[in-house]
Amino acid sequence: MGFSPGSFVRHGEKPCLTHYNGNSFTQESTMPTLGPTKTLGNSDMNLTAIGFGAWAIGGGGWQFGWGSQEDTDSIAAIHRALDSGINWIDTAAIYGLGHSEEVVGKALKSASARPYIFTKSTMIWNDQREISRSMKHIHRECEDSLRRLGVDVIDLYQIHWPIPDEELEEGWTAMAELQRQGKVRYIGASNFSVAHMERAQKIAPITSLQPPYSMINRAVQDEILPFCLQHNIGVINYSPMLSGMLTGAMTKARVAAMPDDDFRRNTRQFKEPYLTHNLELAAHLTEIGQRHNVSAGVVAVAWTLHNPAITAAIVGGRNARQVEGLLPATTFRLTEPEFQEINDHLAKMPA
Repeated sequence: MGFSPGSFVRHGEKPCLTHYNGNSFTQESTMPTLGPTKTLGNSDMNLTAIGFGAWAIGGGGWQFGWGSQEDTDSIAAIHRALDSGINWIDTAAIYGLGHSEEVVGKALKSASARPYIFTKSTMIWNDQREISRSMKHIHRECEDSLRRLGVDVIDLYQIHWPIPDEELEEGWTAMAELQRQGKVRYIGASNFSVAHMERAQKIAPITSLQPPYSMINRAVQDEILPFCLQHNIGVINYSPMLSGMLTGAMTKARVAAMPDDDFRRNTRQFKEPYLTHNLELAAHLTEIGQRHNVSAGVVAVAWTLHNPAITAAIVGGRNARQVEGLLPATTFRLTEPEFQEINDHLAKMPA
């Protein structure tokens, strides 16, 4: 038997009582204590300001991997996050072609707390490790994710990408069916436009959106985030540190030494002339962080949390030390002058 909601006490909380009324799970008496929490959209889940992102722990050997990764380091990172009071994990079936979910499942077996578990569907692969996108297999994908994670229910199940566009209604209908069946508690979207969300809303409510959002990638800021705020759609942004670029630990030498199976080495922001400008920005964030004894990465996360539409940010960690360095992001917030100082720097950067 896998984990079910409420089978563990979340770190820093009173015991959690979970009830299923035939339509959805509800929870009572949860009291997170690791910094402030925010409710995710229309759900009953109160999230810590950062959650553990499990993309990188999928390892290398696939199209969007981060290079080789030791599972023991990954499990130690997850345990450090949970022991510290972070109360949610975001993964996806595609991360490591199922491997990330398996590692999360292994970590949960010996975890001190049962966090909220979020995962994603619709990016599928074949025996040749070739990746495609389809919304026609969501029910099967959900069963596979439940098995890999070792849980009885997924707290938030998300469509990873709205591709193919013509299958969106079919896909969102399948997501709503899974919710009614009690296999997932809430359903969310990832990388959706406003038009995609409007189409999905006609079928079933959207609990959350997961977009990329950082001070370098602000594409969702003008239209998508205001729409979510207006419609009570929670937002958990991914890549708030631009895949490690804004941690303060990235250097040109480190980028040059990235293995061939690290997808970042082929992305625009990790190449010149953007690389130089981004590292200069990271150095500025380091200066701001030093005023408060926090890292540049913590400052980068805080910049995204400054937006009222953001519920919480997804922060990855490949080992316990990396997680430890990012824990201050649960409580650190920028002052208005510091937020403006960063924006002034961004305004001077080339597009």
